[in-house]
Amino acid sequence: MPENEETGETVEESQETDTAQEAEVTDEEPFDRTRAEAKIKKANSEAKALRDRLKALEPLAKKAQELEDAQKSEQERLNEQLTAAQERAAKAVRAAVASKVEALASKEFADPEDAAGALDLTAYVDEDGVIDTDAIRADLADLLKRKPHWARPDEGPRAPRPDRAQGSSGNGNRSPSEPGDVFDAFMKGALSRGR
Repeated sequence: MPENEETGETVEESQETDTAQEAEVTDEEPFDRTRAEAKIKKANSEAKALRDRLKALEPLAKKAQELEDAQKSEQERLNEQLTAAQERAAKAVRAAVASKVEALASKEFADPEDAAGALDLTAYVDEDGVIDTDAIRADLADLLKRKPHWARPDEGPRAPRPDRAQGSSGNGNRSPSEPGDVFDAFMKGALSRGR
């Protein structure tokens, strides 16, 4: 490439000197056709040499561009894969932290998902991916202070549940509920009356 730069400078310098000489010639001497044709021929041959060099270098430049594009495509593909892997890892970490928060909140919160939604889940994971449960517990306690309506209601003493076996039907005067038993009682009653 330095040759081209030198050649380009040489062409520019020769054109500048030719222009300067032409200016001097036009002021002092009359137009000389042979000298003008020689200058044009020289400029054309230099331009042809430059075009030939350009044609020789074009395939190399094209190949270099293709290699650069291939590398760029490979880098872009690898960058996309890296970004996708990082996103999957971040989702997995968020899911793990959310599960831990919900598990710790299940004892005190009516809806543990509220607690997971209200806290910044990324704040509980260190660089090694370890979840800080103590920080979660502290933030859950603080969250319950700020939002007491999210707390699980006190169940208190349990109210008694009714037992159907107790009461008036529990003394043995209970009518049978099976159709066969009902029919049997009916038949016994009918037979005892008919005797």
